[in-house]
Amino acid sequence: MDLLACPMCKTFPLKLIVFNRNIYKREFRGRKPVCELYCSFLNKEIKDLKERGEEPPCEECFKYEVAEGILICPKCGRWYPIINEIPRMLPDEYRREKEDLEFLRKYKDHIPEEVLKRGLPYNLSSELK
Repeated sequence: MDLLACPMCKTFPLKLIVFNRNIYKREFRGRKPVCELYCSFLNKEIKDLKERGEEPPCEECFKYEVAEGILICPKCGRWYPIINEIPRMLPDEYRREKEDLEFLRKYKDHIPEEVLKRGLPYNLSSELK
């Protein structure tokens, strides 16, 4: 999450909503914090954590992979699905409407209403009436 920005408007950070995650046995070996700007595990900026004297839970974070979820751009309203641990962050012209709408329908109980009604490039507004 520390590396991902909206491919359309370049906004960082993106909002992450996790539907399902996989847990792996991994041994953390590295410097802390791993992320330079934003800790999505805590939904906080690294500078704010440092100012408060908090240490990010990198060991805990490394155990998880988002299996299914959604990334949402707070600026332009675009959303990007995460499927099989892979964020699908394609520009609008490379997205597939049918697949995107199927994703929205499948997870509509977990997706914020503003994405379902007004999300870009596709949304379920016509189905929600």
